[in-house]
Amino acid sequence: MWWCKIKMTIREALQKSIKELKENNIQEPVLKARILLAFVIGKDKEYLVTHENENVGCGAKGDQKEMDFEQSVNRLIQGEPLQHITGVQEFMKLKFVVNKDVLIPRSDTEILAEEVIKILQKNVGVAQWATRPAKPAQILDLCTGSGAIAISIAKYVENATVLGTDISQNALNIAEQNAINNNVKIQFFQSDLFVNVKGKFDLIVSNPPYIEREKIKKLDMEVQNEPRAALDGGEDGLDFYRKTIAEAYKYLKPEGYLCLEIGYNQKESVIQLIEESNHYRNIYSKKDLANNDRVVICRFHQK
Repeated sequence: MWWCKIKMTIREALQKSIKELKENNIQEPVLKARILLAFVIGKDKEYLVTHENENVGCGAKGDQKEMDFEQSVNRLIQGEPLQHITGVQEFMKLKFVVNKDVLIPRSDTEILAEEVIKILQKNVGVAQWATRPAKPAQILDLCTGSGAIAISIAKYVENATVLGTDISQNALNIAEQNAINNNVKIQFFQSDLFVNVKGKFDLIVSNPPYIEREKIKKLDMEVQNEPRAALDGGEDGLDFYRKTIAEAYKYLKPEGYLCLEIGYNQKESVIQLIEESNHYRNIYSKKDLANNDRVVICRFHQK
């Protein structure tokens, strides 16, 4: 029988780490401390509550678990994103592997995914999209990153064929792993926006880089440690919208949808780009849970 070699309980470890995180101005210190400790000891967060008087670890690996937890807290203090330490992020009730090569999926982006899924579930199989018997709706996810949007669509829409593209092969490797983990089939391929894209689609969706270049250095350190290519939207944050809006209609079927995530202050600018292109109609936007404009949707109008 192994005897515990350390004296720090789960409660004491959490108290110590929360204090350190607060002193270093880490947001949500209680939640992050609990997630980290649960990850290190291989339990869920509920276990921490019901076993708070147990030692962090026992036996031959007890000391190591305590050291691992301390190191994880220090990594967080140094600005490393929590999800890079644990290697996982939940999105649309699915689990995604994440690392330094992909943008961490955020709850704001679920607004975009949910709207796309709603559109698809409403329209798949109708006459304007498919002949009888209904053919799968063709979906393109530009700037797919971890594959969170594409995989969520494939998971929750029965009759859909989803393709995902990204300029980063490292990101695509993560997306492919996530598709396997979530038991969906998606074709991922490398492309700088539409460069290697062929065919026409019922819906094109994208969460592109949209942060203004000079503002990146003012973001939280955790965000700055995510891949810059997934953040940098150019001087005014609109570079990818200009390119996407100018080209997307060539790859959309008549009345096909273009669905874009936007920054909180970009609604008017993105809608203006859409209107000036003169290729789209039925433009509307949706807000996120913080009441910020987050999504712009439009449809290709074939003249």
